[in-house]
Amino acid sequence: MEYGGDGEPDALIVSDLPMQGDSRERSRQQVDAIRTVLEDRHWSAGQTAVAFEACDDSIAKTGEWDAATCRSNAQAYADDAEVVAVIGTYNSGCAAEIIPILNQAKDGPVAMVSPGNTFVCLTEPADTCKPSEPGTYYPTGKRNYVRVVPNDAAQAAGLADFSRKEGVSRPFVLYAAHDPTSTGQATAYRNAARAAGLEVSGFERWDPKAKDYAKLLQQVRSPGADAVILAGLLEENGAQLIEDKVSVLGPNDDVKLLAFDGFAQQSTIDDAGKAAAGMFASVPGRAPENLAGPGKALVGDLEEQGDRPVELFAPYARQAAEVVLDTVAQNGTGRGAVASGLFTRRYVTGSRAASTSSEAATRVWRRSRSRSPRPASSHSTR
Repeated sequence: MEYGGDGEPDALIVSDLPMQGDSRERSRQQVDAIRTVLEDRHWSAGQTAVAFEACDDSIAKTGEWDAATCRSNAQAYADDAEVVAVIGTYNSGCAAEIIPILNQAKDGPVAMVSPGNTFVCLTEPADTCKPSEPGTYYPTGKRNYVRVVPNDAAQAAGLADFSRKEGVSRPFVLYAAHDPTSTGQATAYRNAARAAGLEVSGFERWDPKAKDYAKLLQQVRSPGADAVILAGLLEENGAQLIEDKVSVLGPNDDVKLLAFDGFAQQSTIDDAGKAAAGMFASVPGRAPENLAGPGKALVGDLEEQGDRPVELFAPYARQAAEVVLDTVAQNGTGRGAVASGLFTRRYVTGSRAASTSSEAATRVWRRSRSRSPRPASSHSTR
């Protein structure tokens, strides 16, 4: 637990992010961004002194979020009466595990604010959702979860529009097997692409455990696709998929390669190397270099602290922390009061660390830096 204020803290907020694997740098910067808010506000939310703990929802074996760990973390938060809010998660699948447990916490529900979840079905029904969604995540009937980024419906629409403007007419969509978020992204893109007048030439899944994807990518060649769209995470063997795409289909300036935000990180360049050149990745919001006001100031602060490009979700982690602290300042430390107070807050687009617009894409290779990653520390609540 961290606390930099006077006396003893009155409440505890936690972050729940994957602190290992390909997302560790992204998560480390989000934690740093949360700390900047606490330091700026002298570790308080109004009259409430607030402590912070950064928790890890990933496991060393895979370097990815783990469902059992997400549930264990959630139970620990629910059982600790000092925890008034959770900032997280990054992965929507982990959020699906955590939200129902926090929703049923004693004296709760416990508030949860995500800087990175984009899965539509966490908050609203859609044709990509199960009939039980989103209700299944809120067993008490009370909502306790919000996010500060647009969902995949907005992101898919932006990516489809960007594809069209880049001259794409026949995209081939690939999505990670056994990942509801990836399936949802792929379906949302297919729907948006058709609405934009594009002819979707294929819709197939990739196996994250496969040794190579040469045979799969030959399927892309046969219908004459002029672009490959990746819906999933870099951690799902994405670097191998990118390398094989270039080997089979040629450079990304020829048959274009576009991906959702799971690939919009420095690790894509580190892992895929030259094969990532010319690739585009979408952003559910605004890229750090396009922010203004407090968001721009935060990016400058993070650049001074580290030797890596500022990851896309760091500014949104700061805004998530602002939402939590503003709500505690107004509603006190009662869990239920904080959770319900989330829904009385309004943040004007562009006035804070992030905006709710869905920009098109960031060219991945332009953000490459030839520096080694710094090790990320993790604090686990198991």
